[in-house]
Amino acid sequence: MELVWPASEHLPGYVSALERGWSADNVRGEVAAREELAQIDANPTAFLGSLVDREARGEPVTLPDGSVVSRLPSLRRWLWDGEFCGSIGFRWQPGTTALPPHCLGHIGYAVVPWKQGRGYATLALRLLLPEARAAGLAFVEITTDPDNLASQRVIQANGGVLVERFTKPPQFGSVPGLRFRIALE
Repeated sequence: MELVWPASEHLPGYVSALERGWSADNVRGEVAAREELAQIDANPTAFLGSLVDREARGEPVTLPDGSVVSRLPSLRRWLWDGEFCGSIGFRWQPGTTALPPHCLGHIGYAVVPWKQGRGYATLALRLLLPEARAAGLAFVEITTDPDNLASQRVIQANGGVLVERFTKPPQFGSVPGLRFRIALE
């Protein structure tokens, strides 16, 4: 498995995953998948370009409660083993490790169900951490749900340490969450 930059040769696999009900957005799920399919249908080149936005020039982001916030610099890579396997994203604020309250973590990832259990998320996170280091971060924070043991194992396998149990902000339902930190230095 390798990380690839989103590109037209990989797009059919991504579209197929969305059409099969998968979404990289673990909060908005099917709604986010439909939105992405519409964006791809309207302009596949623009969609692919939007996945690497180091200057945060893209459209504002709609949160699960419908509120809209400014976009952060971000990039997304796709997991590829000869076919599409999932997605991993990284977002940050230049010059600081801090994130705005509406952004729960620096990194998010999702593996398609038919490729889970192969260690792909663990490897993808390991491969993405140099990107965060190159952005000047001393650490990254990743959040997960208390019952998502698979995600917790992925984070811990990459050196993640639990730093807090917290309540997610109202935009995310005011439900419990876990925040892990991975040191990059």
